[in-house]
Amino acid sequence: MSHETYELKAETRERVGKGSSRELRRNGLIPAVIYGDKQAPVSIALSTKEVTQRIHAGGFKTTVATIDVNGEKIKVLPKDYQLDPVRDFTMHVDFLRVSGNTHVVVEVPVHFVNEEKSPGIKVGGVLNIVRHAVELHALAGDIPEFLTADLSGLKVGDGIHISHIKLPKGTSPVITDRDFTIATIAAPAAGVKSDEAEGSAE
Repeated sequence: MSHETYELKAETRERVGKGSSRELRRNGLIPAVIYGDKQAPVSIALSTKEVTQRIHAGGFKTTVATIDVNGEKIKVLPKDYQLDPVRDFTMHVDFLRVSGNTHVVVEVPVHFVNEEKSPGIKVGGVLNIVRHAVELHALAGDIPEFLTADLSGLKVGDGIHISHIKLPKGTSPVITDRDFTIATIAAPAAGVKSDEAEGSAE
């Protein structure tokens, strides 16, 4: 179900701090850290171009990768990254060291299907997406690429909740105290005006 895994080559960083980070970026590298699995964090440098391509390809934070650090291959899951707000290049990445049975929390995107089979959308209703992604508990080796929300049969005023979505085996939502809403079919704005004016009867 997950994206295909990939490998990145990295080198360890002896020096850390703002000055060395700036120097790395000038040389086309970005600073990153691998942490977790009860081991000491490892400071590394990666190719800016390779990492930025992976981020823009989608599924970055739900795909387990292998980082080759001076010949040692470490399985990781990207946990966070910082982009420069002005120039949109990658500034820093945090990786979590994982094995196939490591439990992780990931944000998985929701894909909406069968809009054409929704009576509510057919009459002009609007798909109001409350959550574009859902936080799930999952095994690192089994992270779903996306969740599917089926809009078939939904009328204006209907909603899709997490209970309507088939979750892949081994995953569960982080929020457990309520059946939270993923999306609703909202009435068209034009329809609201005619109601207020008590215009033509339906």
